[in-house]
Amino acid sequence: MRSQYDCVVVGGGPGGAWAAKHAAAQGASVLLLEKDREVGIPVRCAEAVGIAGLKAVVEPQSRWISNVIEGAVLVSPEGKEVLLASDTAQGYMLDRKIFDYDLVRIATESGVEVLTKAYVYGLIKQNNIVMGVRVQHMGARHDILAKIVIGADGVESRVGRWAGLKTNIKLNDMESCLQMTLSNINVDPRYIYLYFGQEVAPGGYLWVFPKGENQANVGLGIAGTFARYKSAQKYLKEFVDRQFPHAAVLYTVVGGVPCAPTLKKIVSDGLMLVGDAAHQVNPMSGGGIVTAMLAGKIAGKVAAEAVQAGDVGTDRLMRYAESWHRAEGKNHERFHKIKQAVYKLSDADLNKTAESVLRLAPEKRTLSNIFRAALIKHPALIFDVVKAFV
Repeated sequence: MRSQYDCVVVGGGPGGAWAAKHAAAQGASVLLLEKDREVGIPVRCAEAVGIAGLKAVVEPQSRWISNVIEGAVLVSPEGKEVLLASDTAQGYMLDRKIFDYDLVRIATESGVEVLTKAYVYGLIKQNNIVMGVRVQHMGARHDILAKIVIGADGVESRVGRWAGLKTNIKLNDMESCLQMTLSNINVDPRYIYLYFGQEVAPGGYLWVFPKGENQANVGLGIAGTFARYKSAQKYLKEFVDRQFPHAAVLYTVVGGVPCAPTLKKIVSDGLMLVGDAAHQVNPMSGGGIVTAMLAGKIAGKVAAEAVQAGDVGTDRLMRYAESWHRAEGKNHERFHKIKQAVYKLSDADLNKTAESVLRLAPEKRTLSNIFRAALIKHPALIFDVVKAFV
């Protein structure tokens, strides 16, 4: 560990790893700091990702994949199952411990230095310009100077707040999530299942993501406003007791997911935010692996170019924010509007939507057509559906 780098990345998840990799690949000296003792642990993720999305940011390796998903089934409140057209719902179940570890390993091949058990407890600032980080590592405290700091420290990010960015989120947009990895259950490993309804997951959905034969990640996310009245834990326990009474719980994880549009400001002088820290999660699905890596790639390249140009001011770093908005940010704004409308639908509305979609030919049961059917009373949103899914 040196006392100064071109770029310091805080957080070793997919977004941080990819930001570090692409900054280093452009010639920047990069230090990646991870607070846990090992990259990829603990796992706080449902681990599902679309094949096309993943291939857009990295070539998948077989050791990352615990199961190949052939399709998705949406389950209405009254139990009607809608199998999505197969070409729209193919995916992988990742082993995030291996996946995250390998992304950081790949980053080191571009020259990134890595420190684990490195706890960042503050920023170094001069005249409100971020100049580096304060980190505790192996019992000692260090000041590390950096021309740019990239905060990829997750939904609980403090880096952005320390820099003066507004990182708050409305309660209704913060999903309260709980997941159990279950074994000794009867699931079809070819499909993921998504359950909807006020009795299952109000203001969100419940998922069953098979990791192979007789094993799956089973979890849910509910809007924060509903969590005040009944906890995510209680909703999930009721579902598991009903659907998988003989299941064994191998692993439990809790957390929050920011299902909101990207923060209005994700850069400041000498600072950029990436991934959950910037609220770059898909507001509809809550998925953030691919979007974090895409944002990391953009941020890393912009950071290296800014360092080389000798200009790390807000105006220069806005190139990252603008590129992100064109790539995904604008789409996430559409997803958020769609989410707000869909999550206000009653169980009766959801059941009618399922009935309507089931009357379509199997190849027409796409996400676009499902949302069109669900939002038939909201014609102004149909344009957003078309833009987001077509």
